[in-house]
Amino acid sequence: MKVAVEELEACKRRLQVEAPEDLVQKAWEDACGRVQRRARLPGFRKGHVPKSLVKVHFADEVRREVAQRLIPDVYRQALAEAQLRPVEEPDLQEVTLEEGTPLRFTAVVEIKPAITLGSYKGLTVQHEPVPVTDDEGEHALTHLREEHAELRSVERAAASGDLVIMDYTLAPDGMEPRTEQGYLFLVGSKAVLSEIDEAVVGLAAGGEREVPVRFPEDHHREELRGKPGTARVKVVEVKEKVLPPLDDDFAKALGPYEDLAGLRAAIRKELDAQRERENRRALEEKVVDAVLAEHAFQVPEAMVLRQVGHVIGHTRERLRQQGVDPDRMNWDYDKLIAELRPGAEKTVRRALLLEAIAEREGMSPSDEDVTLEVERIAKATQRPAPAVRRLMEKSGDLEALRLRLREARVLDFLIQHATGAS
Repeated sequence: MKVAVEELEACKRRLQVEAPEDLVQKAWEDACGRVQRRARLPGFRKGHVPKSLVKVHFADEVRREVAQRLIPDVYRQALAEAQLRPVEEPDLQEVTLEEGTPLRFTAVVEIKPAITLGSYKGLTVQHEPVPVTDDEGEHALTHLREEHAELRSVERAAASGDLVIMDYTLAPDGMEPRTEQGYLFLVGSKAVLSEIDEAVVGLAAGGEREVPVRFPEDHHREELRGKPGTARVKVVEVKEKVLPPLDDDFAKALGPYEDLAGLRAAIRKELDAQRERENRRALEEKVVDAVLAEHAFQVPEAMVLRQVGHVIGHTRERLRQQGVDPDRMNWDYDKLIAELRPGAEKTVRRALLLEAIAEREGMSPSDEDVTLEVERIAKATQRPAPAVRRLMEKSGDLEALRLRLREARVLDFLIQHATGAS
């Protein structure tokens, strides 16, 4: 087999591949045999059509069989000979596939860049851990009270912070109005159009009001962006939040706390742990940014677009969890890709550079390291470790786990060798 490799760009190669005639002929005969076993023609039983007739009456099917098996096999052999590991499926061009002649094709592939490592130890970063303040502790305590507040129906007019149940009709200019009954929202929470939010203030149960509205320019429905209209609201019920007393009984009702002081201490401990994680992530990003600044290299377009796809996929899933059908939204994918590309490119550069450092420093996790982490996950989820491992192998999560462990080691290494990191 002949394989010629041409460098098009730092991350792109063109392979000119030629497989010998005898290999093609064997593939043709094998394919003809497979088609013969299932071929049917008048006057012949299934599987007993002569090969000479198979080649005439089923020529297209035989050729498809050859293409589907031979081209991938030859392509894999060509990659092995060229010692290339593409990051995406090839762009096959100029394919010549005929019985009795050599197979020829051109494959354009993207590969990971060859990164020449420069400075990555002893880099200076500016990082000051941010401590948790007493005000943050009190804010968390207030949030707990809000979560356990009692909602009581009141006769007075609605005010900011009240929970309002209303019926409304929303009529965008030139469009069919939409009516909904029993809609519930928190006044002042920005969950509805600002004009509607303001309209219910001052209305008690039974009160009605009609107001002009204008949809925001960033509305999720493109046809409504910036569009004027009217809204008629009728308040059905007003509920106020009654916060529980901030005392020892409140603390005991939330868990195994002896008193309010114990609850405050537990909240502070959790906030400290969360802030420690946030400080660590901030430090990691600063160290990685410093290392990236020392290394300039191109990244494969396919990997960037794949990362963009991951981000869009996660966004769509979040919308589903919020009760929004992403398929009913008008997505400007060209604009979205342009906005996401810089971040996606940085993510890919980060991953490739950390991979290169891991290879240089020999930081790949051992099988024992992976097993220990699987056992930790199994214990946390209260499932048998073998079952967890089988599930992770099937889903591809085991390889992702190995990559996470490797990245964590590299980040530890970079932080240990950075100046100003604490």
